[in-house]
Amino acid sequence: MSKNLTKRSEDYSKWYNELVAKADLAENSGVRGCMVIKPYGYAIWEKMQAALDTMFKETGHENAYFPLFIPKSYFSKEASHVDGFAKECAVVTHYRLKNAEDGSGVVVDPEAKLEEELIVRPTSETIIWDTYRKWIQSYRDLPLLINQWANVVRWEMRTRLFLRTAEFLWQEGHTAHATENEAIAEAKQMMEVYATFAEQHMAVPVIKGLKTESERFAGALETYCIEAMMQDGKALQAGTSHFLGQNFAKAFDVTYASKEGKQQHVWATSWGVSTRLMGALIMTHSDDNGLVLPPKLAPIQVVIVPIYKGIEQLDAIAEKVAPLVKELRAAGISVKFDQRDTHKPGFKFNEYELKGVPVRLAIGQRDLENDTYEVARRDTLTKETVAAAGVVDHIKQLLEAIQENLYTKALSYRDTHITEVDSYEAFKEVLEQKGGFVSAHWDGTIETEAKIKEETKASIRCIPIDAKETVGSCVYSGKPSTKRVLFAKAY
Repeated sequence: MSKNLTKRSEDYSKWYNELVAKADLAENSGVRGCMVIKPYGYAIWEKMQAALDTMFKETGHENAYFPLFIPKSYFSKEASHVDGFAKECAVVTHYRLKNAEDGSGVVVDPEAKLEEELIVRPTSETIIWDTYRKWIQSYRDLPLLINQWANVVRWEMRTRLFLRTAEFLWQEGHTAHATENEAIAEAKQMMEVYATFAEQHMAVPVIKGLKTESERFAGALETYCIEAMMQDGKALQAGTSHFLGQNFAKAFDVTYASKEGKQQHVWATSWGVSTRLMGALIMTHSDDNGLVLPPKLAPIQVVIVPIYKGIEQLDAIAEKVAPLVKELRAAGISVKFDQRDTHKPGFKFNEYELKGVPVRLAIGQRDLENDTYEVARRDTLTKETVAAAGVVDHIKQLLEAIQENLYTKALSYRDTHITEVDSYEAFKEVLEQKGGFVSAHWDGTIETEAKIKEETKASIRCIPIDAKETVGSCVYSGKPSTKRVLFAKAY
């Protein structure tokens, strides 16, 4: 199997697009800007989903499902929210088709116009908060901690598989609280959950921070985020958690009776991650040979490839491998024994390398005689011979080592691509020649932020949570500043 991938150093964007296709992750569909997620790609997403879902439930959240369609009137109730999403909304105006009178096909039946137009959800705050009005009556109903796994539609004009598509899969949490402090604590907690997932499961180091006013979610008072660094020096927003204040509660009149019997508006949060995480996973770890997957998210953690001549050797290898497969599965390790006779071992080696399987075992006649396996690890492309008696323990340790190595490698790259600058000339030079995060003083104004973005295409990715107070001058305006923020070009 020939991979024929464009090298990352030659054309990173082309390399990414080719890898998504050749590793059987996803493909473009017949609908502009929408993707088909193929079984192998969806298996990775399922692993992400399962891990996150467990973390959400451990923090007290329950899953529910809300309609795909949102009445247009709901959207108009929260002004900044509609302003933020209006340009991306798909709108349903009619509910029936009919055959064209000239026989040219089907057309919209003009008599089947909806009484009220429906928005295909770009996000669900409005439909959910209309529902919460019925669910919340008393302080006893709070906090309300709900998550939804769903698809959303944002009519993007420029799309790329996983990173930006017109329809994508995601989860969106929506919570209601009795007090402001509780809601802020929830928003911060979910940022921490996302950071833990990114670092411990995806092996992607992230910086936790706050978005600037212009980068906040539409309708939020504060947006907490995690920002990751890709191998090409561009940033990627990996998750956001929003403190919504009482904006939506007031827009939809969601109140509760306090212990003292007073009617008060609830406080809200929303938070979400999407299939964009698939793009982050690919671009953080993969190489010119294909995908590199962290073991915790790999659909196949171990593949066993037999090397044989004739059916008798294959039968002998299959008999030897059967108890190993059983033992690995009993240990919670996903394993595949590939005994297809339609492809040669070299083809299989290339295929599983391309698909990022963390550990590959090969076994041939000599291994049968010596009671050994050849063990190869995908992250370092190294091989060793391991005695069959100790191979299970060896694989367990290897999977942990690969998970840790991927994180360490990504962290080293990220940390060497955070550059402090104190002048606008140095700012532009780092962006063009090195890339990565540029740590610089900013005067706090939307005007300066917009001008820098216009001139350099770099945006403020976040104000780091752990940013220390330091006296300085804005790199653009020269005005006083007390904190450094992180700029970068981003996906």
